[in-house]
Amino acid sequence: MTDTPSSATAPHAQALSGINRLIAHVQGQPVIRTAIVHPCDVLSLGGALDACQAGIIEPILVAPQARLQAVATEAGLDLTGLRIIDVPHSHAAAATAVQMAAHGEVEALMKGSLHSDELLAALIAPQAGLRTERRITHCFVMETAAYPRPFIISDAAINIAPTLEVKADIVRNAIDLAHVIGVPEPKVAILAAVETVNPRMRSTLDAAALCKMADRGQILGGILDGPLAFDNAVSPEAARVKGIRSAVAGQADILIVPDLESGNMLAKQLEYMGHADSAGIVMGARVPVVLTSRSDSRRTRLASCAIAQLLALRYRMTPP
Repeated sequence: MTDTPSSATAPHAQALSGINRLIAHVQGQPVIRTAIVHPCDVLSLGGALDACQAGIIEPILVAPQARLQAVATEAGLDLTGLRIIDVPHSHAAAATAVQMAAHGEVEALMKGSLHSDELLAALIAPQAGLRTERRITHCFVMETAAYPRPFIISDAAINIAPTLEVKADIVRNAIDLAHVIGVPEPKVAILAAVETVNPRMRSTLDAAALCKMADRGQILGGILDGPLAFDNAVSPEAARVKGIRSAVAGQADILIVPDLESGNMLAKQLEYMGHADSAGIVMGARVPVVLTSRSDSRRTRLASCAIAQLLALRYRMTPP
C-alpha cells in the first residue's frame, strides 16, 4: 500500500508492498468493528488483539467466555475493555457473528479457531442475508522477494472444482480486490498446465472462454489472458522463449487457478518454500471475511485484517 490517500487510485508501482507498508498505510483510517468468531486459541486471539492494538479493528469476541478467558490467561493476553459475547460453542459463535453482520452491528468477520466450513455454512445460509449476486470466493494476497509485485491467487480455499460460471465470479472478485489494494487495471492470468487450448483439458477451454467473456464486456476492470502455464504468467523470459506476446504474460497481478487443490498447493508452496508474505480474505459477501488457516501466523492475520479494513471502508461507499 502507499502512504498516499485513496488506495483505489494509487499507482500500480506503489501498490501493496509488504505487510509493514500495508499496516502503515491503513493506520489512521477509520477502525472497523469486527466480530471475531470463536478465537479460542492463542494464534487467533492474539491476531485479533494485534489488529486492535494497530488501530485496524474494534474486535467483538464471540466465543464461550470461560474458554476464551482460559486461553487469554494461559497466553498472558489482556481482554480488559473488550466486548465479549458468550455463546455455548463454535456453531453458535458462527451463527451469532453472521447475524451481527447482517444487522449492521459489525462491518467484518474474522475466523478464529473453528473450521472454515462451519463459518462459511453460516455465511451462505439463505436466512443470513449476507449473500450477493456473486459467488463467495477466497483470495490470497501474496508477496515474495522472487517476484517484483504483490499478486492475488484465487480460488484456493472455497470452491473445489469451479465451473466456468463460478470461475467468472472468481475473476470478478479478484479484480475488485486488486482495485481496492491499489491496482487500477490488474493483469489476470488464467492458469493451466499449458499455454495452448487443448480440447481434452477443461482448464484451457475455461481459460479461453473467460478471455472471450472479457472481450465481450462480461468481465470488466482487468486485462485477461489464458491459458497460461505458471512460468509464462510470472516470468517474462519464459514467455519470450515460448513466443508468447501478451500484456499479461510475465507480469500477472492475479493468478486464477484451475481448482482448489492446485491453488492451495501453489499458495502453500510459495508461503513455506518461497517465504512469501500472505493474507487471506473472502469476497462476494456483503462484508469482508478474514479467512486464514488455523496454522497461520499472527502476522498473516494482521495483514488480512488490514485488507478487510480497506474492503469494509470501500463497502461503506459502494455496498457490494
